Amino acid sequence: MAAVLLLAPACSFGDSGGIGEFGEPAPPPAAARDGIPAQDEIRHSPNITVVANVPLAAPFDGPEDWGTDMAFQGRYAFVGNYRGFTVHDIGDPEHPKAVARVECPGGQNDISVSGDLLFLSVDYPRTDDTCASDDADPSAANMWEGIRIFDISDKAHPRYLKSVRTECGSHTHAVVPGKDGQTLYLYVSSPGPEPDTVNCRPPHQNISIVEVPVADPGRARVVAKPELFAGRPEGETSAGGCHDITVYPEKNLAAGACYGDGVLLDISDPVRPRLLQTVRDEENFSIWHSATFNNDGTKVVFSDEMGGGLAATCLPSIDATKGADAIYALTAERRLVRQGYFKIPRVQGERENCVAHNGSLVPVPGRDVMVQGWYMGGVSVWDFTDPAHPREIAYFERGPLPPELHLGGSWSAYYYNGYIYSSDITKGLDVLRLDDPRTDAAKSVRLTELNAQSQRSY
Repeated sequence: MAAVLLLAPACSFGDSGGIGEFGEPAPPPAAARDGIPAQDEIRHSPNITVVANVPLAAPFDGPEDWGTDMAFQGRYAFVGNYRGFTVHDIGDPEHPKAVARVECPGGQNDISVSGDLLFLSVDYPRTDDTCASDDADPSAANMWEGIRIFDISDKAHPRYLKSVRTECGSHTHAVVPGKDGQTLYLYVSSPGPEPDTVNCRPPHQNISIVEVPVADPGRARVVAKPELFAGRPEGETSAGGCHDITVYPEKNLAAGACYGDGVLLDISDPVRPRLLQTVRDEENFSIWHSATFNNDGTKVVFSDEMGGGLAATCLPSIDATKGADAIYALTAERRLVRQGYFKIPRVQGERENCVAHNGSLVPVPGRDVMVQGWYMGGVSVWDFTDPAHPREIAYFERGPLPPELHLGGSWSAYYYNGYIYSSDITKGLDVLRLDDPRTDAAKSVRLTELNAQSQRSY
């Protein structure tokens, strides 16, 4: 069973300044060079206010106990960590508090919630499926990786229910509600193949679909492994499977970032997704990482995680179309047509891992606005209403980490009920308030649940 610890409230912050005219850094302090903030220094645009931070704490205080993805439900935020997950009470967003930390190791612990259920993705071989497991040899016959399911009806005491082993593990997953309201489907994405393993044999050109009966989650099981790349010539990409799939059930569509490709799927039958189109960008994209639909379902933003999240790609020497977002129009005929690119305009240091990562829409009626984590590039709010000319309209970032740390920054940044929440890999949960006439209408949009990879219209 998982270990649960109750924790103290967070710290709150006032405005930390550091910005001159909108979007332009003020003259840097003496400790900073070339316009880059000093170590751990916070900077942000005038329309962003830093209101709180919940730092990582025991048991998530080891050197690689990194914060990962987030999900939201009611007054709670759920944040994954390589060692487990945290439940935060955000009923008062400017004074959040951690009400439980559940120790259950397994990278990356990508997370989602639905009703009383919480799902974790485990993509690293474990000796078994329990929360007491250790790292395992991927060639061991009894190794385990896949999906873990928890009961979160009591937010202060989550309870481990069930595991489902999936081919090549589960790097990420997306929740697809069944048509009957009694069933959930998880689209499980994972890289592979790895020829010398027992759970990830070639060719692995598929995803796994896990069926979860809501009333009896103990019966969860893999019900399909649809091939998305059958016939792809061997060696065309370094990995099969997908990194991330975002679903938009109201539109019966899904967009998959599948390493060497972007894919568009018809999910009218959630157990039998149908491939509509595959797109490639061999000149600019390295690792197709994630996808986001706009609210109307007429655009898709695909991101490229050049360097795998470990490299400093926000440098003057690297093109603005690399390690960036690509904006595609989605036509009435359900075809993807590339329109433009977006990359943060702020130069980062050579020690700062920086690349496009997880984000979500800011629900501004009539406009296409997104908030996104860029690792050490911080949090960016950007407008892609005009897809050929996207632009950043707000940001928050920290300066470089101490020399002994090599991975940090915002893993995910999502807008939820009037605030931006950022899961910082080493600093914990940041809460930001965005005040701007261009986005203020989003404050009136209230959600009861948010899984960024399972989009709903607003």
